[in-house]
Amino acid sequence: MDDAEYLPLSWLSQICYCPRRAGLLLNERLWTESRDTAKGRAEHERVHTQRAERRSDLIKLYEYTVFSDAMQLNGKCDCIEATRSDRGCHIPAAEFPVRLYPIEYKHGTVRDEEEYKIQLCAQAMCLEEMFGTHIPEGALFFISSHRRMVVPLDDALRDRTRQLARQLHKMRQDLFTPAAEYSAKCRRCSLLDLCMPKVKDSAAAYCRQLRQEAAGVIEGEPAS
Repeated sequence: MDDAEYLPLSWLSQICYCPRRAGLLLNERLWTESRDTAKGRAEHERVHTQRAERRSDLIKLYEYTVFSDAMQLNGKCDCIEATRSDRGCHIPAAEFPVRLYPIEYKHGTVRDEEEYKIQLCAQAMCLEEMFGTHIPEGALFFISSHRRMVVPLDDALRDRTRQLARQLHKMRQDLFTPAAEYSAKCRRCSLLDLCMPKVKDSAAAYCRQLRQEAAGVIEGEPAS
């Protein structure tokens, strides 16, 4: 579709983490910086510029633009390791066939977070569609601890990625922002003060109190 809106694939991690957070970012364009997001952004800026580094049969591509027509997503891969392989695919940056291995950079220590795996999987699926190849695994690299976590890109993860892509587009098409549901995740969310997840419950309790007080007054009034 020529008029299709391609959404940033990084927002898959947002909707996976919290659908309301994704709605606030996507439809209401709300954003605020927290200590964690500022640190993560600074670490990314220190280590990333769009470039290619070659060492013999290995090419590292940084900030590589990817897209998927099937999922109508686009974005960038933090790093792709392209290693010479006779059974690999052909990409513009290499004169020989290569095996592609996407790596997503994250700040902090190693954490097994679903939203990180979803983002990595979406990048791999974009590359597969672009270059007609298969990518069985990728990795998350945690900058602060300098550790890499291998992520198998299995069918379950791919199905979940497609599901979230459809959900994200549906949210955008309907301009729908889900209601807030307070959980432990809210405490470390940079949008906490804008989202105000506890307000709904507090307002509901206040309205119940008003109704109860009003009913008590009516019941106590003398019959006319």
